[in-house]
Amino acid sequence: MLQDNFGRRFYYLRLSVTDICNYRCNYCLPEGIGCGRSLEGENPLSVAEVGTLVRAFASLGTEKVRLTGGEPSLRKDLVPMLEAVRASDKIRRLAITTNGYRLPSQIDDWHRAGLDQVNVSIDSLDPAQFRHITGHDRLDKALAGLDRALALGVDTKVNAVLMRKYNLAELDNFLAWIRETPVTLRFIELMRTGDNHEFFASNHVSGSDIETLLLREGWEQVIRTRDAGPAREYFHEDYAGRIGLITPYGKDFCASCNRLRISAQGKLHLCLFADQGFDMREIIAAGDSDALAAHIRELIVDKTAGHQLHEGFTGATRNLAMLGG
Repeated sequence: MLQDNFGRRFYYLRLSVTDICNYRCNYCLPEGIGCGRSLEGENPLSVAEVGTLVRAFASLGTEKVRLTGGEPSLRKDLVPMLEAVRASDKIRRLAITTNGYRLPSQIDDWHRAGLDQVNVSIDSLDPAQFRHITGHDRLDKALAGLDRALALGVDTKVNAVLMRKYNLAELDNFLAWIRETPVTLRFIELMRTGDNHEFFASNHVSGSDIETLLLREGWEQVIRTRDAGPAREYFHEDYAGRIGLITPYGKDFCASCNRLRISAQGKLHLCLFADQGFDMREIIAAGDSDALAAHIRELIVDKTAGHQLHEGFTGATRNLAMLGG
């Protein structure tokens, strides 16, 4: 079992397959796709390299793999990549995070490839506001893809980044929506990155305020599984859906960390806001998953106790498209 110096065990791998995104979200890449290109150039991991990575992490106890971006659906070989992850019988859960742009046309293929869970980024249920936030008039497509995922039996979650000026006023609309829609709606605190200092200062909202509201209205917390993500989830008997809260600025957020990240170019990031990634591309390309696993064990000792976001430290993370947030 992969374990760091603080006793934390890592069951969950977030694997970026591209750092390119076709949206222009105001909190991430407001200037568009050019800002999302890696300083090293795109040159993403191949399907074979992803297979080597997954075998190595599976041998270390990883049970859940999430493909992230950028936008994963921009990869033409995404289905073979999903199949490569699914080929490991030790991986119990295969997930993907997407902006939903191509979801209606691709979710069936992803499901056939073995996808268990999809997270769709929908920061507003108002079409005009959605367009303002993302730069695209595609809310209807994202919702259609979400409906199809539910019809296929795929565990479906919705990610909404909380922003004071853009969607905080929609809280009641979001709650009304999940009264009838069986998804987990995850409100994510806006995080400061290298590129969004001013936007963060004017739009950050604490998730604790929403948590107080939920508890007052009779919502109850769901017991976490060991491969669960960072969200604290809540359920209510009157609602078909659930609420999740991801509060990186909350007390002891890092104490329950169970996930590691790999960039699209094969760097191991021990934290989303680490000051560097460890380049493993050469050893990954060699195809020896046992040697790779041994190398990962050596690197895990450098994982720190916390992310230092409270001190304004953002590490190497210029924007969230780099590592999928």
